[in-house]
Amino acid sequence: MDRRRPGTPTLEEVAARAGVGRGTVSRVVNNAAGVRESTREAVQRAIAELGYVPNLAARSLAGRRADAVALVMTEPDWRMFAETFFSEVVRSLGDALADTGMQLLLTLVRSDTERRRFLEYARGGRVDGVLVMSVHADDPLPDMLAEARLPTVLLGRRSGDEQVSYVDADNVGGARDAVAHLLATGRRTIATITGPLDMYVAQCRLRGYRDALAAAGLTTDDSLMAEGDFTEESGYRAMARLLERHPETDGVLAASDTTAAGALRALREAGRRVPEDVAVIGFDDFPLAEQTAPPLTTVRQPVEEIGRAMVRLLLEELEEPAVAWRHVILRTELVVRESA
Repeated sequence: MDRRRPGTPTLEEVAARAGVGRGTVSRVVNNAAGVRESTREAVQRAIAELGYVPNLAARSLAGRRADAVALVMTEPDWRMFAETFFSEVVRSLGDALADTGMQLLLTLVRSDTERRRFLEYARGGRVDGVLVMSVHADDPLPDMLAEARLPTVLLGRRSGDEQVSYVDADNVGGARDAVAHLLATGRRTIATITGPLDMYVAQCRLRGYRDALAAAGLTTDDSLMAEGDFTEESGYRAMARLLERHPETDGVLAASDTTAAGALRALREAGRRVPEDVAVIGFDDFPLAEQTAPPLTTVRQPVEEIGRAMVRLLLEELEEPAVAWRHVILRTELVVRESA
């Protein structure tokens, strides 16, 4: 199975250069235990000197592993893939997988047909595990993957009692901290632009908004809430509606930084100064937050840590399937800039 181009180094040549047996080289290549550190270093040195490249196809067949992980995006709206959140998550997952030797395969699954097709593909041994992002409340894909016993980790969750492993940020706490900050700076008519409310992440951020107002003894007014879809355009439209309903609005929590950027544009067109007339807070803390005018106060999601945690949970599941689902919720942090 070690079909190579003529002249390329072989496993036997690496073994001869390192002064060890073929099996020892194989164990080092596969990062197996039971090899002395000095021997491992000698083999790795021989690999580097000869320019040896392991035959990954043979390794995969021998170990019944595909050395690949699928990242499944389930968002049906193509516009969402232009949002910063997606590119930041893909980058963090790619970084987390960089030292594992596993490929990250990006897959779009947006319909029942595509769900069945992907499930068949994944069950055929073409991937070792699945990472899923942008799941909506009624999406059956995580349950289909669980029933097929495919190691799966979600970014976020569909509900409070999710029965699949997931990694999430403290969306309730982050939104609560943001609104508490607005209240502490004297704002009293505080609106919110939510994400799509069929997504648990948007429900949690709305809950944090309501909790903070309740803790301050303020009643929540549904007319101060406008639903968006995390995009800049939805933030622009929602902010315009909120100003029509409540011209006295003096604070806004937006469900994402891109949504907040749209809100800033609507406020600017309406002649409202930020933060003098209206304070604005976003959610994510991506590079965009420092590029808006004025720079955006926002709730930082630990995207790098989210990527590492998702990969760690998936690798743990691959090595030893757990008897329980793993649920990880990471802390958020309010980052104060000029907009609030």
